[in-house]
Amino acid sequence: MNLRLTSIDSMKQWENFLLTNSPEALFQSWTWGEVQKKTGQTVHRLGIFDNNTLIGIAQIFVVRARRGTFLHVRHGPIWRDQTNAFWREFISLLKPLALKEHAWFLRVSPLIINTPEAHKFLSELHFIPASIHEVDAERCWVLDLNKTEEELLMGMRKTTRYEIRQAQKLGVRVVKTTEKKDLRYFYKLYEETSRRHGFVAHTSISEEFELFAKENNALLLLGFDGKDLIASTILLFYGNQAIYHHGASLMSKTPVSYLVQWEAIREAKKRGIIVYNFYGIAPDDKPNHPWRGITLFKKGFGGREINYIHAQDYAFSPFYLIPKSIEAVRRKLRGY
Repeated sequence: MNLRLTSIDSMKQWENFLLTNSPEALFQSWTWGEVQKKTGQTVHRLGIFDNNTLIGIAQIFVVRARRGTFLHVRHGPIWRDQTNAFWREFISLLKPLALKEHAWFLRVSPLIINTPEAHKFLSELHFIPASIHEVDAERCWVLDLNKTEEELLMGMRKTTRYEIRQAQKLGVRVVKTTEKKDLRYFYKLYEETSRRHGFVAHTSISEEFELFAKENNALLLLGFDGKDLIASTILLFYGNQAIYHHGASLMSKTPVSYLVQWEAIREAKKRGIIVYNFYGIAPDDKPNHPWRGITLFKKGFGGREINYIHAQDYAFSPFYLIPKSIEAVRRKLRGY
């Protein structure tokens, strides 16, 4: 085996490999890399070659945080075949890059189903579970769309189905747009939602929406009760999924949010998408988790849970103990 890391500059080569081997890996997509570049982040797109055959890819983001710099491979790396030997060589080949970027550790969030075997596999490679809370929707709720609309409605919680029909009766209006200028409506709700729920607002939503919308892979849905904007959702489309990536709403007696989600699901079906991904949810064993309310909302639409392995860290430096400790404290304080 003679592996080498080489930068990939061809979007076609990158996307062909990714969509063939892991079409769910949104954060390894070429467009997501462009979003991060536009926000000033350093991005390395590396192909892992065995002689001249591409066997893996890793889009690496250099995260320069106050707690320490690290290399982050979100939803990856992506392999043609998942083997211990390939991983070991990949880590070894990354060490010069880590040294160049002054990175203390490597963090990976691979889309590997959370099983004892998966933990054993990564533990043997000297990875340890990251102290950070669950990120990148490693525990997500998905709805299979290979059903009629009536079947989807009947698969929902009774109260969810009622709220959708009630919103329709009350004349709730859902507007769909791909215009970047319309994000100003979303942001009005988003700022209020972040204050109400106490989460840190994402800072790259505008760049994300603009670049994905250029490829017809982003949609903004705005839900109105009369003239009042009550709820909004940003959908991303990638591979075989429609992803409920951002949401915002005001408190209201009118169930606007339910109809917005139903219209998002219907839009995904029209596009031939096979999975609607509601994104991250709270674990069942944590009743006080900050995501508990939104989790109950998402599960009401029917579907199933997918639980990927938690983010894993590989230390390049003994200084890794600093960010590990900081993240552990933050996780506890925030109730995760």
